[in-house]
Amino acid sequence: MVYDVVVIGGGHNGLTAAAYLARAGRKVLVLERRPRVGGAAVTEEVFPGFRFSVCSYVVSLLRPEIIRELDLPAHGLEILPLDGTFTPMPNGDYLWRNNDHARTRREIARHSRVDAEAYDEYGRAMVEMGRFVKPILSMLPPDPTALDPRGFKDLFGLLRRFQRLPRQDQYNQVQLMTMSAVDFLDQWFETDVLKATMSASGIIGTFLGVRSPGTAYVLLHHYMGEIDGAFRSWGLARGGTGAISNAIAGAALAAGVEIRTDAAVERILVRGNRAEGVVLRDGTEIRATAVASSLDPRLTFLRLLEPGLLPDEFVEDIHRYKFRGSSAKVNLALDALPDFTCLPGAGAHLRGAISISPGVDYMERAYDDAKYGRFSRQPYIDIVIPSLTDASVAPPGKHVMSCFVQYAPYHLKDGTWDEQREALGDTVVQTLAAYAPNLPQIIRHRQVLTPLDLEREWGLSEGNIFQGELTLEQLFFLRPAPGWAQYSTPVRNLYMCGSATHPGGGIMGAPGRNAARRMLGGRS
Repeated sequence: MVYDVVVIGGGHNGLTAAAYLARAGRKVLVLERRPRVGGAAVTEEVFPGFRFSVCSYVVSLLRPEIIRELDLPAHGLEILPLDGTFTPMPNGDYLWRNNDHARTRREIARHSRVDAEAYDEYGRAMVEMGRFVKPILSMLPPDPTALDPRGFKDLFGLLRRFQRLPRQDQYNQVQLMTMSAVDFLDQWFETDVLKATMSASGIIGTFLGVRSPGTAYVLLHHYMGEIDGAFRSWGLARGGTGAISNAIAGAALAAGVEIRTDAAVERILVRGNRAEGVVLRDGTEIRATAVASSLDPRLTFLRLLEPGLLPDEFVEDIHRYKFRGSSAKVNLALDALPDFTCLPGAGAHLRGAISISPGVDYMERAYDDAKYGRFSRQPYIDIVIPSLTDASVAPPGKHVMSCFVQYAPYHLKDGTWDEQREALGDTVVQTLAAYAPNLPQIIRHRQVLTPLDLEREWGLSEGNIFQGELTLEQLFFLRPAPGWAQYSTPVRNLYMCGSATHPGGGIMGAPGRNAARRMLGGRS
């Protein structure tokens, strides 16, 4: 049998591409190396009775058009909103921003009346910038070096849209592309804990600090989260993030896609510079008219293709592509809820995100450790307790706690990650215990995932959660390589459809949707 398209990798982007291709009448096969689909967006019962969103853990960037077009709610997708962000402080105080805007303003005013006034203005500005960027997410990135009139038309359209922005919004857009998250926020706010917590969105998935130029854009990337039309909305999928992948897989199956798990691809078949299928690890050959890889560029081009098939200049670009994983994940099974000294009890503050980001200097010192090849001794930690809003993920009275940790550099100066894994876990627990002293006593089970684990088990080179850093030189028409940002590759009929393509990482689905539309002959 010859398929129209073989998709390598059953992560959410690969599944999204497959679903759109099948809906257009293509015969599609998805091959997933692991025993279940989902890639890093997966739910697993790591400890009996406790179901963890093992890697990715929140949902917001998933494009609403994908939810609508694939009718994901009909396939089981249900998003439960997260109620704000709670930041405990070492002095016994806290900052708690929640989904009640008036209450959040009063809370910020408790720290600074000036910042409470600026918060409204900042929110409006970010929404406007998000609206400007939003259409770009579904664009085929134009190649400014090509003589394609359609590309020039797209670039001209972007310029015209930019020119129509109010002057202040134009300034803000330029600043977001060039400034650090902290420098950008300094223009709006004076409260240290507020700036630290907000700037955290600018460093996720990057090997940069909150004072590093370029992190302001990453802040916007995460600010564009949207649920039911509301910007900056974040939520949890009922059943864990694996439920998102399962819903997309359900839509793909309904459209006629064939999905095989435990099917590791060993090599992409190429003849006459044209992709003609794949070879599995067990030697099975599968023929196809086209191949779409949702793996990152390193795995796709340097491991799955035989040497000599790609232009030297392109190979050099792929070697220069930066991964630099900087994140780890610690998943905890708990017998009870953590009790924070600054706000004791099982209140609503535990139902949103909990951010260990008490100050800008704290955040920058965490980065200082990473710069010299050490994991942060006092890390930034982003925490959610999904069992408070979704009882299905833990036994009655028990809880799961998800801890996203930064910084954990892939390349350690001393020792290996196999040697340092539990030391990292101990550091995370000790850091949290300074704010919630009961935590060490209520931990029933602990899972520590280092960047090396993310690479080994989930195929994320160097443990980068976005399949490559979201830095300016790796965005839009430069992602993953100059001249090759339109989902095609130097090998004919071989396409890319993962997070290493425009518009980047997160549980978004846009790379998969855009790639499918490109393969079907569309530009957006």
